[in-house]
Amino acid sequence: MNLPSVDDLFTTQEERDQKNQEYVKDISIYEITDFPNHPFKVKMDDKMLETIESVRDHGVLVPALVREKPTGGYEMISGHRRKMASELAGKETIPCIVRNLSDDQAVIVMVDSNLQREEILPSEKAFAYKMKLDAMKRQGQRTDLTSTPLEQKLGKYSVEVLGEQVGESKSQIQRYIRLTELIPEILEMVDDKKISMRPAVELSYLPKEEQEILYDTMESEACTPSHAQAIKIRKFSAEGRLNEDVLLSIMSEEKPNQVEQWKIPKNRLKKYFPSGTSQQKMEETIIKALELYRKREKSRER
Repeated sequence: MNLPSVDDLFTTQEERDQKNQEYVKDISIYEITDFPNHPFKVKMDDKMLETIESVRDHGVLVPALVREKPTGGYEMISGHRRKMASELAGKETIPCIVRNLSDDQAVIVMVDSNLQREEILPSEKAFAYKMKLDAMKRQGQRTDLTSTPLEQKLGKYSVEVLGEQVGESKSQIQRYIRLTELIPEILEMVDDKKISMRPAVELSYLPKEEQEILYDTMESEACTPSHAQAIKIRKFSAEGRLNEDVLLSIMSEEKPNQVEQWKIPKNRLKKYFPSGTSQQKMEETIIKALELYRKREKSRER
């Protein structure tokens, strides 16, 4: 027999039905807080400027989705960009659908609504997939004595179900989630397409302190590891033999898709250039110096 909850004991059926219904209302933007650990970036880009202009002229045409907070006020589920645009357009309120959602339901709806966007960064997918997968696993837990995830009873794991929902393979979902183990600086390089997915996944297995050393090396040497180099870096790390010298040695190896080139450690050149000189400027200056040197040597031979 199912016992009534405390809420059931002290509320009428009409009040409970009303609580479970969603409704639309204008809410002050100052009463709405962002979703905790929201994985999708709200950037001031050209699209945001267009949205601000549209909100200023026509208002918010599609209501945001929020849920009530137990402590008062509301939590944004979907509509962070519309809220920011409304604030910058000088609006005090924003139309919202208020829906009663559990924590896990809120995570799933938040992720699903944002995955409809045209452009999604790898870091956004990484944290969004992780949040949704964790929520799906919690929802799938049985309450009986076996405590076996429901998806396993049905012959599928949560990661497979998620893959089908978002159109990604199980292994690709797992690769994206591995990216959440990267330090922010390296993850940003993945977003900026300076490091591709496969080497990034290998680097995600490095301890945070080794990732920081790697990032400093990439910055000072103006290079990033190939997939083969990333595998080698991970191997040295697992063996406890990774340090700055090993990183420099691996990173200086010629990549298969590179033409042969000479490598001069940046710290050997710093004393000849003003602080902050870019690598390109250094190379141009060195080439000019070599051309002058060659001309002088030719004149001596005459």
